Amino acid sequence: LFEEAQKLGVKYFSIWAFSTENWKRDKKEIDAIFNLVLDGIRRLSKKLHENHIRIRQIGRRERLPKELAAEFVKFEKETEDYEDFNILLCVDYGGRDEIVRAANRLLKAEAKNIDEKTFSKFLDTKDIPDPDLIIRTGGEKRLSGFMTFQTIYSELYFTDIYFPDFGPEELKNAIEDFGNRKRRFGGDGDNALG
Repeated sequence: LFEEAQKLGVKYFSIWAFSTENWKRDKKEIDAIFNLVLDGIRRLSKKLHENHIRIRQIGRRERLPKELAAEFVKFEKETEDYEDFNILLCVDYGGRDEIVRAANRLLKAEAKNIDEKTFSKFLDTKDIPDPDLIIRTGGEKRLSGFMTFQTIYSELYFTDIYFPDFGPEELKNAIEDFGNRKRRFGGDGDNALG
């Protein structure tokens, strides 16, 4: 998927691997998910440097297994200067949780006269553009709190295909569908921003 996204000109690619609500799952399933994420980022290691891919974890880190959290710190540091392609791994992430944590950061900073621009600087995604396209797999027709603040003008694409089976061809289809849409960003079409 990452290779196909790069070929298609995608600059930011997010995968929501574990939500704040997923802690309610069976411990074996939680451990299996974290092991998959850990194995996946280790396998990506060589490609990150060869292709100048920046990797970041979005969400809470203090509750993650120490080994996984340490790998995120390591890869974020090693790739922080790369700009060609950005992978955002949303692990222990929830949109409402992110908003609450941002509000607490604002309180700590004693911020005054808060507007959307100021607020967004305290989010996990502070230097990342809002998503243009959200792909929801598995037949669900909801966002489940994914980037609640950031997705106000994101286009949505729903598919019945479950994520493990969502491959490069499906990604092409989603991006082609997105390319055929007329985005107005609240305008009337003639005065749209994008």
